[in-house]
Amino acid sequence: MSTLICFGFGYCAQDYVVEFGARFDRIVGTTRTAESAADHAARHYGGREVEMLVFDGSAPSADLIDAVREAEALLISTPPSEQGDPVLLALGDEIGKAVALKSVVLLSTLGVYGDHGGAWIDETAELKPINPRSRERVEAEAAWTALGARTGVPVAVLRLAGIYGPGQNAIVNLERGRAWRIVKPGQVFNRIHVADIAQAIEAAFAKRAGGAFNLADDEPTAPGDPIVFAAALLGREPPPEWPFEEAVKSLPPMAASFYTECKRARNDKLKGELGVTLRYPTYREGLQAAFAARSHVPPAAAIG
Repeated sequence: MSTLICFGFGYCAQDYVVEFGARFDRIVGTTRTAESAADHAARHYGGREVEMLVFDGSAPSADLIDAVREAEALLISTPPSEQGDPVLLALGDEIGKAVALKSVVLLSTLGVYGDHGGAWIDETAELKPINPRSRERVEAEAAWTALGARTGVPVAVLRLAGIYGPGQNAIVNLERGRAWRIVKPGQVFNRIHVADIAQAIEAAFAKRAGGAFNLADDEPTAPGDPIVFAAALLGREPPPEWPFEEAVKSLPPMAASFYTECKRARNDKLKGELGVTLRYPTYREGLQAAFAARSHVPPAAAIG
């Protein structure tokens, strides 16, 4: 029986299971609370039930230890802390001895690169994280890569750009009145649609890939561009520009921290080694699809 364990059954893991979960006989997901576990267990993802277990980063349950011993694939999206990666801290020994394990996919972030002044970077670029969260990600990447080297199990590190998709995009933000059109000259971001993340996870498992891969779209742009495009789709005026110097006084610290670094991420390795063809190569295709889904019109007819 092939078993997938999703440590941290969140947005990306759920989308992956909906589309590609059929390749596994058993799917186990973890969440931090019993209430959340019960909620997910009562749902179906791609017609599949997911066996939900509670894992809050401390002592794992006997059921989770048993699942690890049987696991063929691990999808890791639980965030690390200053103490380290919670999965490795609690289950590293068991994972190291898991004889059925064939592949690990770790979801990380482009934040590990820090600031490169808007330059184009690939996976060989220097890692110089700015904030503590990104430094913890660098350490987690190194710890999982070291485990892979010790065990011979390939570990694919997927460094994600800004995630968007159904229910989590500029259209939704505009409709809920929380779209900020922040302007900082020269600032650009890459983005990645959750469906393309799912594709990359599947390719990494199927190919038993190892190493780091940038999961980013083809066109890094200014942060306000998707908001302007989404407003046009909705037939409304975009929110006024908000200079970063003023916005930073009101932004939550985490949101403000994203503007301290600027880079353009290349995705050649994603396409070449993993063989992924992006369904949404820019935010425009992604937002058109989101608009079409809510409007029931073909994406191509949404906007020119």
